[in-house]
Amino acid sequence: MRVRTLHFWNVSPQEAMAIQLRLRSQLRLYGTGPFATVAGIDVAYDKSSKLMFAGIVVMSGDGLEVLDLATATASADFPYIPGLLSFREIPAVIKAWKQLKTPADCLICDGHGLAHPRRFGLACHLGLLLGLSSIGCAKSRLVGTYQEPRSRRGSVAPLLDQGEQIGVVLRTKDGIAPVFVSQGDRIDLDAAVWTVLATCRGYRLPEPQRRAHLLVTKMRLTARP
Repeated sequence: MRVRTLHFWNVSPQEAMAIQLRLRSQLRLYGTGPFATVAGIDVAYDKSSKLMFAGIVVMSGDGLEVLDLATATASADFPYIPGLLSFREIPAVIKAWKQLKTPADCLICDGHGLAHPRRFGLACHLGLLLGLSSIGCAKSRLVGTYQEPRSRRGSVAPLLDQGEQIGVVLRTKDGIAPVFVSQGDRIDLDAAVWTVLATCRGYRLPEPQRRAHLLVTKMRLTARP
């Protein structure tokens, strides 16, 4: 699986912010599905050490069939700083990505894309590195303001920051807490929302992302003495 080399990873937080500002101009915020295969990506941490666990689950575009999965364990060497999550987690994700045998057409990341202070969250960063359509699907807000969407599945409300729409707040199941969806790379916002809904199978999270979350949670629990 090809991974582009865009920068060094051993950088300071200040250098990381500069990299985000430089790379965001390379994003292509257009493109539509449907996608034949969708990968869910998540990372979990061992609270008693510096270990982190990356998991990727590749599924059919309807979120019904698991086609491939890969995991990796790495040391979380970059500090935890809101807005710089990609520099902490992506090295582990890439380690797992290189083990996959089945290619993915689209990525759904447990994190943000454009809904980020510098408009370059984890989904943007990873999509650009892998040259794939990518979506940020986060469980909580990082930046922006919104009105609560209606309670029915598929209801959306714009996520705004300084007068700019940076994503949507999306209800993926009747009556449950919404998720925060934003573009990563090579996709428009409508397609990002459609892809998340198309891969949801009765849970709050799209199925590839939910399966990736279960995978890394199991890794974290298994790693405990």
